[in-house]
Amino acid sequence: MVQPENNAIVIFGASGDLTHRKLIPAFYHLYANGLLPEDFAILGVSRTEYSDQDFREKLKISLTETEKVNEETLIKFCEHLYYQALNTSEVAEYALLKQRLGDLNDKHHTQGNTIYYLATPPSLYGVIPECLGAHGLNDETHGWKNLIVEKPFGYDLASANELDERIHAHFKEQQIYRIDHYLGKETVQNLLVFRFANGMFEPLWNRNFIEYVEITAAESLGVEERGGYYDGAGAVRDMFQNHLLQVLAMVGMESPAAINADSIRDEVVKVMQSFQPLSDKDLEKNLVLGQYTDSTVRGDHLPGYREEHGVADDSRTETYVGMKMFIQNWRWNGVPFYVRTGKRLPTRVTEVVIHFKKTPHPVFGTNAPENKLIIRIQPDEGILMSFGLKKPGAGFEAEEVSMDFHYGDLEETNMLTAYERLLLDCMKGDATLFARTDAVKACWKFVQPILEYKENPDHLFGYAAGTWGPKEADELLQGDERNWRFPCKNLTNTDYCEL
Repeated sequence: MVQPENNAIVIFGASGDLTHRKLIPAFYHLYANGLLPEDFAILGVSRTEYSDQDFREKLKISLTETEKVNEETLIKFCEHLYYQALNTSEVAEYALLKQRLGDLNDKHHTQGNTIYYLATPPSLYGVIPECLGAHGLNDETHGWKNLIVEKPFGYDLASANELDERIHAHFKEQQIYRIDHYLGKETVQNLLVFRFANGMFEPLWNRNFIEYVEITAAESLGVEERGGYYDGAGAVRDMFQNHLLQVLAMVGMESPAAINADSIRDEVVKVMQSFQPLSDKDLEKNLVLGQYTDSTVRGDHLPGYREEHGVADDSRTETYVGMKMFIQNWRWNGVPFYVRTGKRLPTRVTEVVIHFKKTPHPVFGTNAPENKLIIRIQPDEGILMSFGLKKPGAGFEAEEVSMDFHYGDLEETNMLTAYERLLLDCMKGDATLFARTDAVKACWKFVQPILEYKENPDHLFGYAAGTWGPKEADELLQGDERNWRFPCKNLTNTDYCEL
């Protein structure tokens, strides 16, 4: 694998949770596996006062407690860590950052190549690029300058457009990397290879052979300590608008002309622009919003959403979204996509289920098992194919059998985590797995009617924590004489699943 060019990584929000839980462990693993440049510097930036050594010791303790580390490797890695205390809202203070980056450039031969990672509250997403621009820290005369922006990219269509304009005033589109860790998952990327590299599946991937598609992203946990943030966001903004619509686009897109960022993202945008706009009737009939209530599961009391820390006592924020939607194009016209996500569901699982049409044969087709293709994104990553075979004994009665593949079987492969893959891609200037501005806008345009609809307090249903969501969500499919698949934490465990 070709190593990236030497560079400096500036992490704004370096004292925050994301830096400690995801970013620094990802950089450490890349370093330990020899995937980082020959020389590099990681500069943490936040308001808290630390010396370089204090910052290193803090991260060293954090890594030792949460990761399997090699002591010698960890010591060498920490030699690349630095810290700069800075008021990120004060433009004048960025002169300190410019000076520090100059010093690190001389010490680590970064050639001016720099990544700015905004691991900060969204309120700073527009402020930091403006401050960087004011000091010329966006200028690519000497080395490339890339900006990584965490979700959420905007709060609605209007704010997303406004944020886009603010950032583009200082950074060109090819410098902006809008990160969605779902797209860094190996199994999400494998959707494209699975579809387009296999002649046995690609001809079937359309309205002629597929009855309907399910996409599920379930979480067993509640909002934990994120109640303050989540109560202002909800499941539509937190999961549906970005993660799920991105996965849906991977399922529905056309084959790219080439394997590069522009070609792949062109096709993603095309399918997003083909999402059937939501009418008032669609919102009433094809959308279910829910909020979990307290319950007892296996002897443990699970609090309701309104009992969570940081959540308003009268909150109407949705923790569940179930939806029936369509893609208006030649390939998918008339095929329903049933999409759901929620917190406090029975298990943690993300998967895509392709339901194929039954054979038209009047004898074998009547009682034959359904043909399904289950693409598991997490956990127990893999693919399960379900089809019918003859039951042993007399007659020609069919029964369901399955064939499965698990990524865990590829033990010799060193799979990168989502953040490792995306950080490495950004260093190499590969934007394939990062959302482009037109895709972000297309998603917000589709979701905007839902945001307006959910402002009505009557459009919210309760569901007991530990169940699969409101009963109204079951009716989305039952009206079409279908049912949700109730997945288990194990891909192939189809006889017994969590309640």
